[in-house]
Amino acid sequence: MTDSTQCPLCNATGGSPFFTDKRREYLRCTYCALVFVPSSFHLSVVKERAEYDKHENAVEDPGYRRFLSRLLVPLNEAIAPASSGLDFGCGPGPALAQMLREGGHSMAIYDPFYAPDTAVLQHSYDFVTATEVVEHMHKPGDDLSRLWSMLRPGGTLAVMTKLVLGAAAFTTWHYKNDPTHVCFFSRETWQWWADQNTAEMKFEGADVILLRK
Repeated sequence: MTDSTQCPLCNATGGSPFFTDKRREYLRCTYCALVFVPSSFHLSVVKERAEYDKHENAVEDPGYRRFLSRLLVPLNEAIAPASSGLDFGCGPGPALAQMLREGGHSMAIYDPFYAPDTAVLQHSYDFVTATEVVEHMHKPGDDLSRLWSMLRPGGTLAVMTKLVLGAAAFTTWHYKNDPTHVCFFSRETWQWWADQNTAEMKFEGADVILLRK
């Protein structure tokens, strides 16, 4: 049985208490600084899917497209024209993939609930996007390694996720209140991951991370 204090990103044991609310506990890895929810507090697959089904992110929704443009704009500057990409964790409304297609890129999509064709995970890509995805990962160490392995040399992993800013800010942080959010990255955590994978990293705004292989 996996130790519930074992970090799901770096596998270090002995995560230290970081915060507790009325629903669950949050631990912080002393090695990679990931803040994570022990697996005993994770939702069942059925309950997790029910939470995702509440989302209303339509492909043509202007507000949703503006939100995604925070990642799209810097990503377009980092990749070549007519690149091939994978939108990992695209959700029920794969708007980002559509926006990238409109920009001349070829796109595959994958989502364990809404686009579960694992064949797309057997290919290599010029870039992989994961918008509002990593905070849902139960095993981010395994999942990020898999995404990284799908990138061609020089490829870009583009991530959007809100970042932990410190213990005091965490106590009132709305982002932790989503029951499907179980892993919370900080700049320190991403720096650790980039160092481990010899990645060139660039932060864009408050919540976009570009990692070049």
